[in-house]
Amino acid sequence: MAAVAALILTAPVLANDNIIPVSKETKDIATHLRDKAIDDDSAYEILKSLTTEVGARHPGTPGEKAGIEWAINKLKALGFDKVYTEDVNMNGWLRGVETAEILLPSYQKLIITALGRSKSTPEGGLEADIVHFKTYADLEKALDGSLKGKIAFISNRMQQLKDGGGYGPANIARSKGHELAAQKGAEALLIRSIGTDDHRNPHTGATNVAMGYTAVPAVALSNPDADQLVRLMDYGHSPKIRLNIQTKDLGPIVTKNVIGEITGRELPNEVVVIGGHLDSWDLGTGAVDDGAGVAIAMATGAFIKNNAKLRPRRTIRVILWGAEELGLIGARAYAKARQEDGTIANHVIGSESDFGAGPIYGLQSSNNVSPNAIHVVDTMAGLMGKLGVSRRSGDTSGGPDMIPLAALGVPALNLMQDGTDYFDLHHTPDDTFDKVNPEHMRQNLAVWTVFTFIAAEWPGSFK
Repeated sequence: MAAVAALILTAPVLANDNIIPVSKETKDIATHLRDKAIDDDSAYEILKSLTTEVGARHPGTPGEKAGIEWAINKLKALGFDKVYTEDVNMNGWLRGVETAEILLPSYQKLIITALGRSKSTPEGGLEADIVHFKTYADLEKALDGSLKGKIAFISNRMQQLKDGGGYGPANIARSKGHELAAQKGAEALLIRSIGTDDHRNPHTGATNVAMGYTAVPAVALSNPDADQLVRLMDYGHSPKIRLNIQTKDLGPIVTKNVIGEITGRELPNEVVVIGGHLDSWDLGTGAVDDGAGVAIAMATGAFIKNNAKLRPRRTIRVILWGAEELGLIGARAYAKARQEDGTIANHVIGSESDFGAGPIYGLQSSNNVSPNAIHVVDTMAGLMGKLGVSRRSGDTSGGPDMIPLAALGVPALNLMQDGTDYFDLHHTPDDTFDKVNPEHMRQNLAVWTVFTFIAAEWPGSFK
């Protein structure tokens, strides 16, 4: 994620005089919707249902199948005009046994979790001394083969920032560390969790493995336990630990993208994409990642249909992407299918809500939004100002699952959420419904409603 963007201080330069204004009627309806949505709890209630009646939704589990059925039924109950699914092929993986303990210099239990697609240790576990590296870059400097019989431990702590900008720099240890550890001869990889909390909860997450297993067993350690190992080494000890990780490859499986549409009154083949990812990790119930985004998108489409004075010109397409956590698998499948069926050009603009349930503070547009449409985004931001949102500079893909669409030229907006505490909960057992503030969900619904209605109603092109 990019660093916090600066406020735009100057008016955009328009390409020509062919400017289609946002009509007074459109702005009046958007204002009416905004002021009504700020008192509406439908997004919060949808999230409550998903996390309570379904729970965790990891691909290949009964929870995932239940989540897909829940989404289909909920979209129909909310009155979407069209509800359908698209198959997504992937390779399934499940965690099993996860235990670790310090054997020397004193016996202590450690709290760990396997990273996505981690291979198993030998049955019963492996025992080895750890070799400490403060960063991924430090591990890169080790000689190839020099860690034979050892466990590589990376202790770098993620930086806490409002926009989540510390995630990318820290995340390389999680995504690629297993390959580097194997190259250096290590028996396993142990990383400090990619998170900003001090709770004794480890953070799982994806590695760069789409099929099969990681090069060596790959494990995340809770932040307090990572601190404990570092302190032991500061005292001059060389900790020896036992890891026991048993995981299962499910082989080829099929998950689904679930899609609901509010059909446009004049341009039904042109679509404004909003959404979130339906899958979650298995440790919590996927409330902030990404049940909140799913609920916000579903509620936005239904709210506009039920409360706007006229149905928008374009179709609002709510996409609940599958298998995001294991590498944007559903999003890539969706984008590929749109390339193959020739409808990618019909995607007018899009955005995904996938940064928790915090309040939105900024509106950012991608660089490929036409200069003749920048005033529309500015109008959106102006109407969102009452809700604490300001116009921001910088480029965006519109969210993780929008990346494949953005790469194909689809313009995108980023409705920037305050994620200061998002990575306290991210990919942990603490990602549960009680962490969500209903007031923040109402603000999200109001902001998303302004964006979605204007994008679907304004007759000009964002491209």
